[in-house]
Amino acid sequence: MIGKGKSISHTRASMGYGWNQEKNAEVVLRQHLVGENPEEITEEFKRIQELNHNCERNTLSFVLSPTINDGKRLKKRELERVAKEFMEKMKLGERQAIAFVHRDKEHTHIHLYVNRIDFKGIAYNDSFIGKRSQQAAEKTAEQLKLTTVKQVQFERDFQTKDLRNEIKRRHELTIRHQKPENYQQYLAGMKANGVDVIPSINKQGKLQGFRFEFQGHSFKGSEIHRNMGMAGIGRELTRYNVPNRIISPKNTIKLLDKVVPVPQKLAISLAKKAIKKSIDLGMGI
Repeated sequence: MIGKGKSISHTRASMGYGWNQEKNAEVVLRQHLVGENPEEITEEFKRIQELNHNCERNTLSFVLSPTINDGKRLKKRELERVAKEFMEKMKLGERQAIAFVHRDKEHTHIHLYVNRIDFKGIAYNDSFIGKRSQQAAEKTAEQLKLTTVKQVQFERDFQTKDLRNEIKRRHELTIRHQKPENYQQYLAGMKANGVDVIPSINKQGKLQGFRFEFQGHSFKGSEIHRNMGMAGIGRELTRYNVPNRIISPKNTIKLLDKVVPVPQKLAISLAKKAIKKSIDLGMGI
């Protein structure tokens, strides 16, 4: 089971999505609430939230996603228990909460909304709430005998081991025989060897890594080998070129005919690699 969480300010709109009848929404948990629609529930949240005027993002929004197989067999009462156990693991205590299950897709999932403000007017500490939600979902799955993320990952790793080894072999062939001098040449070399390398660009427009697509499967570089992340590939490229030809002085690289910024740490890492290489050559190592 996967858990995601964040603090929000748009309570009514978000709860309206959760209660969307087009998605076959069904209430599976109701705590300290009597309202019969998103507007009424939001008003009940607001009455408690008025006890604390300093907290702007005063509603907690969670999404709990069991595996497809678990989701198919879980009934309303069992989904209620999932939500309650998750809240307990998050140490949310006694506060207003409502949860809906969506079954409009193959993947059953729960939308859980909790008032961040308790009945004493104290705001729940939402530090690292995303990470804590993942951990709480994992513990909830373990306690309720559901499939955990670790189990899913282990099974996937076991089933795709040969594929990942083959991608690693083709990566080594590309580096050793084609001797790419930059990331663009590396991508072209891997494509010639039957592997599509897809750049992952974040919201700031910076390169943050690569995905490797092969025979209908897609993997992050770190899933294949620890040295096949963005920095690891960059260090391999320094075998045949100097860092300022791999990454420009402005910390950019050219990929698929586009100029893409890269993290400064990557440029520093490659510079250190080049310095070490120069020292080793100078000492005759």
